[in-house]
Amino acid sequence: MDIASTASLKTYVSEWENGKRPITERYAAILRPLLGATDAELGGETESSADQQAGGYGDLLSRIDSAQSIGESMVQTFFDQTELFRRMDRQMGAAGLVDQMTGHLASMEDALTFAVLPTTRRPIATALAGAATLAAWQALDAGSVERAWRHYELAKRAAQEADAPLYLAHAMGEQAYVLRDAGRPHMAVDLIRDAQRVHPERHSPRLTAWLSAAEAELCASADMSDDARRALERAAASLPSGTEARDADMLSIFLNEGHLTRWRGNVLAMLGDGDAMEELYTALSAADSSFVRAKSGLHSDLAEAHLARGELEDARSHLQQARLLANRTGSVRYRRRVELLTGRL
Repeated sequence: MDIASTASLKTYVSEWENGKRPITERYAAILRPLLGATDAELGGETESSADQQAGGYGDLLSRIDSAQSIGESMVQTFFDQTELFRRMDRQMGAAGLVDQMTGHLASMEDALTFAVLPTTRRPIATALAGAATLAAWQALDAGSVERAWRHYELAKRAAQEADAPLYLAHAMGEQAYVLRDAGRPHMAVDLIRDAQRVHPERHSPRLTAWLSAAEAELCASADMSDDARRALERAAASLPSGTEARDADMLSIFLNEGHLTRWRGNVLAMLGDGDAMEELYTALSAADSSFVRAKSGLHSDLAEAHLARGELEDARSHLQQARLLANRTGSVRYRRRVELLTGRL
């Protein structure tokens, strides 16, 4: 290779060590295999190799010890932070939470990276699976499709590490929407059905109902009308009775009869079914005011149902409400849907 003279190299090495000269790619290619170092480590080289190795092990052990000391209270703090972000997202949208969620995920990934024993790793991995799924849905809502996909993959890996099939199935179910939105509805149906086969005996009844309702919506997107209706029937049969919406085993799931009524109306509207209108107005009258973004979707569903009946003024009114709520939460996904429906007026 064409390199500097020995005398010049001595100067280069001195300047590299003292941070006076950056290491170019040509010399980095030589030094990486020679020293067994990464580019980042080359850039921060200020000590001898022996000192670096000793310091490296010391730092590693320190981080392992810190991760090992994480107890139930710290894991609960992770869950509490995720819950706070979930509540903020539901009411105000995801646009302003990107930096906070990124830092939140990084903290849990770091803790998991240096946790050694399964008894320490599994609780952290469970918390990470739930947070990564939330971050993925937020990214999808903000229009960051690739980031959403990567977060879902992180959530799935964390759920597998935690041996938490509920979290794995939920992450797969939400990830199917990325495929649907990307124009692969039949692949999305395949994925949501695979999610339902992930240790179904360990799913909670509410998660089972959620997965069936999601399958119904995705089948409707794929023009699989009969499959969609059968999935709605399964969702209704699986859903626990009562007004409680939160799943105690799967905090990401909010589903009761009121939520399912809205979901059923959405599916029927997509299928062009006349019964959609009654379901949707029933859901609107009982809508939880804290679900601001979901209410934008509900107005969009009503607009679509009115459009199917040629009731343009009613459709225009609901689209106006949907647009206001989508703008309020910064939802790129719902704004896109509003614009598509507006184009049909």
